[in-house]
Amino acid sequence: MSDSILQTVPLGNPPWPTVDPFLFCVHHVDSYPAGNDQLGPAASLAGRDLGQDFAGLDGWRMYHGTEVPGFPQHPHRGFETVTLARRGFIDHSDSLGATARFGRGDVQWMTAGAGVVHSEMFPLIDRDQPNPVELFQIWLNLPSADKSVDPYFTMLWDESIPRLEVKDEHGAIVGEITVIAGALGNLVPSPPPPNSWAARADADVAIWLVRLDRSASWSMPPARGGRTVRTLYVFDGEAQIDGQPIAAPTAVVLRADRSVTIAAEDGPVECLLLQGRPIGEPVEQYGPFVMNDRAGIEKAFDDYRRTGFGGWPWPTDDPVHSRETRRFARHADGRVETRTG
Repeated sequence: MSDSILQTVPLGNPPWPTVDPFLFCVHHVDSYPAGNDQLGPAASLAGRDLGQDFAGLDGWRMYHGTEVPGFPQHPHRGFETVTLARRGFIDHSDSLGATARFGRGDVQWMTAGAGVVHSEMFPLIDRDQPNPVELFQIWLNLPSADKSVDPYFTMLWDESIPRLEVKDEHGAIVGEITVIAGALGNLVPSPPPPNSWAARADADVAIWLVRLDRSASWSMPPARGGRTVRTLYVFDGEAQIDGQPIAAPTAVVLRADRSVTIAAEDGPVECLLLQGRPIGEPVEQYGPFVMNDRAGIEKAFDDYRRTGFGGWPWPTDDPVHSRETRRFARHADGRVETRTG
């Protein structure tokens, strides 16, 4: 095994194993058919366990949705979600009255903090052809001092996310590094929410997507922090990590204090890098709540039962926008961001 590789872990069914400060990582890939008038699949739903459809029948899932795929209203407290929408769209609504449609490379970064209820639905926009959806959702922990901050979300729109072009000796572009969090050389992404663990420079949090074409290679620089933990998820193709072959799907725990060469030999390779300094606090997780002890979990359930984290202001548990709606975000403070396409 290469000296830069500390451990390899085969990836089975999601979620993928993660290391502090990360709690959860899932890669959703669904080959949805054309959409119907309600933005659900124009296909029979017979034989599916609606409300709990995770089987992948015909290559796609309804998840907790019954008409439109996705995740109707559900609560969170004590951590953050980072949602990378690579293909398709996600319609977001929450208990603060905020709402959005994002996709095609956009990222939503949401601090649940003291508590928020949100829905994440996957509208099938196209009536005439398939509606593939691919996304990553990553859960990033909050330290105890920040578990009760106000909920907040930030949109990192695709066109504003910095990308490093990987070039060969002739100057041809043979790969790309998408920099969602954590500076890479002189590429500095938009800031995460203000109370995020990633907002602390010494936390050394990075979230990068690595894509390399056949025969391409890239040398990943060492992390800045001495206590940083670095995990590379090879999720498509076969990579050479400092000369050692690693076939997807595999998680690779890397030494963070040295550069590592990632290469694609016989075909293209895609990887997700998660790195950060561990928070180093006790973690007590129960479903959608992540606190430091059992008492914190019990209080989260009690608060949710009493307050609903502000209540649900939408007419349905699974709201979606119209087929014609373009990418946008309306924040809890009334601020609106719009995008074309």
